[in-house]
Amino acid sequence: MNELDARGYSCPEPVLMTKKALQKGTPLKVLVDSMTPVQNITRFASNAGYQVSHRAVGEDFELTITK
Repeated sequence: MNELDARGYSCPEPVLMTKKALQKGTPLKVLVDSMTPVQNITRFASNAGYQVSHRAVGEDFELTITK
């Protein structure tokens, strides 16, 4: 599974990083540190035809993106 750590970046950077990482394939695990990138990445990935799930991991969030 590919992994991307986008914690500490403000939008739209996590979305752009996710878009680039998805070019390497799925599944992709993305770590972010607030709900804003969770919502933005979920919206982007869903519109691009991917399935997205997320869960809280301590103070951070982990998204799993699959085709």
